[in-house]
Amino acid sequence: MSNNFSSCILVKFTPQETTPQELADFLDEYFGVTACNYTDDGKEEYVGYANTDFNENDLLQAAQIQNITLPPFSVEKLENKNWLTENVIKFAPFEVADFCIYGIHEEHSPKTDKLPLKIYAATAFGSSHQTTRCCLEAISDVNKLGKAHHKILDIGTGSGILSLACAKLWAEQKPIIIAGDIDHEAVNVTAQNAFDNHLEQYIDVTQSDGYKADLIKNNAPYDLIMANILARPLIEMAPDLAKSLKNGGCCILSGFIDDQTDWVLSAHEKLGLKLIKLYKIDNWRAALMEKVL
Repeated sequence: MSNNFSSCILVKFTPQETTPQELADFLDEYFGVTACNYTDDGKEEYVGYANTDFNENDLLQAAQIQNITLPPFSVEKLENKNWLTENVIKFAPFEVADFCIYGIHEEHSPKTDKLPLKIYAATAFGSSHQTTRCCLEAISDVNKLGKAHHKILDIGTGSGILSLACAKLWAEQKPIIIAGDIDHEAVNVTAQNAFDNHLEQYIDVTQSDGYKADLIKNNAPYDLIMANILARPLIEMAPDLAKSLKNGGCCILSGFIDDQTDWVLSAHEKLGLKLIKLYKIDNWRAALMEKVL
């Protein structure tokens, strides 16, 4: 994997209770590449990525023209100097469900009776996050329930950990796994993690805005769809998920908090999915659902 990423400007906005839709639309259009993260207290934190010629006054003027009130923000330059390597997240090995997750900084694989997965995690989101743990539990439950899992889609793959878990768990069945992410960095990280775990033969990685990539559309419908992203995009992409999921197929949804659970579930129930199990860690939630229509 190449680390030759360009320098860029990171613009981080003060977390808000709820980001107004007009503000979110403005930021998405202005920056081109944005991320919306949830803090542990449920607030929304918007981050924009800009070229090195970014000018704060231009942003403020553009917002003023559209009558947009910007939250306070900070500006940081991310240098091109093997940035990923220098910012590897050094999380402690942990076990969840059928899996043991450990970082590339560990000299040896931990002694465990679980399925080991070695993860290179940098800015690709959340290899040890609560939502990831919930999703790993759900994958194990899909296996225990005997649900179909030959063809799998991982939307917003991040570090690729969920795709890797599926590939490791069901390697004997030789699954077809498509991992997609809008972020080019996440695509590279996932491809590298698949190679490092000797699972690259099962996982195809593509850069995609949701379900739009040809690789994702051409392999539909899927037995299992996983989307560990955020509440708003989960709801916005619910019709695409329902259309891409086989009848009787399952989906794993995560990246939302307790107060958003009914909002996320109802958007999918209206499209013919029913809840099998809800997972809870701290204030974070994940749902295992099945398409019944």
